[in-house]
Amino acid sequence: MKSRYALTAIMRRHMKRLGGALGILLLAGCTSAPNDVAAPQPPSVEQTAPGSQACDASAVAHALGEPFNEASASLLQSESGARQVRVLRPGSAATLDYREDRLNIHLGSDDTIEALRCG
Repeated sequence: MKSRYALTAIMRRHMKRLGGALGILLLAGCTSAPNDVAAPQPPSVEQTAPGSQACDASAVAHALGEPFNEASASLLQSESGARQVRVLRPGSAATLDYREDRLNIHLGSDDTIEALRCG
């Protein structure tokens, strides 16, 4: 027959294993099963101010390849009907928000106008 000390050691080992298994089961119960229902779409946000004009980049296509300056920015803004102008130089950061009333002026490294896009 085993001594009382040996039986106590065996019971402690089994209790540790049982405690670990119980902990895993409790944690597994905290997770949720995947749901087949798609998440609802976020609400749409009005991109432009009410009554604003949309930009027309084709109206300023004549400026492609021309040197850029602040006076040309004002002229391009009025000719395109844009409410805002954003000048984008090579390597500059830009937000990805779309605004139909904004004219984006893309410049080359020598400050010539390479592209004109609305958005």
